Amino acid sequence: MKLKCFGLLLTLLVAGVRSYSYANPEEGLYRLCLQSVDTVEVGQNTSLLFSVQPVFRNEALTLTIRKDNDIIEVPSQLEIANGTSDGSVNIHTLAAGKTKIRFNYSSDAEEALIVSLDSVIGEVDVVHSKALVIITAVIGWLYFAAWSISFYPQIILNFYRRSVVGLSFDYIALNITGFTAYSAFNCALFWSTAIQAQYLDKNPGGVIPVQDNDVAFSLHAVFATLVVIGQCLVFKRGKQKVSIVAIIILVILWLFVFISLFVAVGKKLKWLEFLYFFSYVKLAVTLVKYIPQAYLNFKRKSTEGWSIGNVLLDFTGGTLSILQMFLLSYNYDDWSSTFGDPTKFGLGLFSVLFDILFMFQHYVCYRKSEKATKEEEKGLLSDSSEQTPSSRAMKLLSFLGLVNS
Repeated sequence: MKLKCFGLLLTLLVAGVRSYSYANPEEGLYRLCLQSVDTVEVGQNTSLLFSVQPVFRNEALTLTIRKDNDIIEVPSQLEIANGTSDGSVNIHTLAAGKTKIRFNYSSDAEEALIVSLDSVIGEVDVVHSKALVIITAVIGWLYFAAWSISFYPQIILNFYRRSVVGLSFDYIALNITGFTAYSAFNCALFWSTAIQAQYLDKNPGGVIPVQDNDVAFSLHAVFATLVVIGQCLVFKRGKQKVSIVAIIILVILWLFVFISLFVAVGKKLKWLEFLYFFSYVKLAVTLVKYIPQAYLNFKRKSTEGWSIGNVLLDFTGGTLSILQMFLLSYNYDDWSSTFGDPTKFGLGLFSVLFDILFMFQHYVCYRKSEKATKEEEKGLLSDSSEQTPSSRAMKLLSFLGLVNS
């Protein structure tokens, strides 16, 4: 009996604490919770479902509804009557795009009823086709796979030849710098809550632009490039070395990074802005990194030592990436996401154009260089009984055009 009385007393005390916390006018009496709205096609109707916690026990509350743009039609007001626990806001879609639904009190006297009403936001995505949403997602994973695999034809070719002659050291040096900067940007923005808070302060209502696959790709790129650097140190490289011009470019880029780091440590620069400087380094590297390899091919009148498999996969990934950008722009009727960001679009197009140049060099200009012909006669056309399994595999890859002899 004593235990039951004690339990009842404890329950009443907890209930009293709860009622006191809800009664605090600074915190509000109720919470308005919204459910996410599924992506909907233009012309269709949907609903934004909400719940009130706890059940609304007050005189009727009127909230005004506002939206960011005119791609949807919604009621101008939301009535929450006494006894309401849940409900919905009807939505009619008019055009493709993204919008947000927000709520305001209709009068100043009601401003203490709901907790943090200004942070209650409903997001609505309207598209021309739901099928395109799936297609663009699949394309995203395809170009992610193509770019990730693109590192390995060069690694395999180097290992098979036991040589890195024909591979530009300037290209490799610039590549490791670019991917290191890209990894630093992705990892910090993905894992640092402090930097994420700075980003959301700068972009209210936005989402963190770095996903887990971005982090995985950039770290994998650093690893693969380090493997190639290790091959450059071990395998035959002739007289190749990093040029003075490339060294000067790298010194300037890293001086820029370290000076910015000291400014950030001195609290004269936000860490988010410092991270953006890393992205600028990546952009600068992407603009110049292909030039040394294209010039080396031209100088040697040969693409021997430079894996065409790398180029084909990079071209595939770049083309799919640009295709995805166009499909997303059409589906959401938001062409500013493509042409309004000339850096992203321009760099993707720039990489694809260089891939086309490399393919032209390999398949047209230097298809039968003297050096490649001699190696074909010495190795690839030898008697099959003398070939090892690895040489047969490389012969097949060469026939498919994934590696050059």
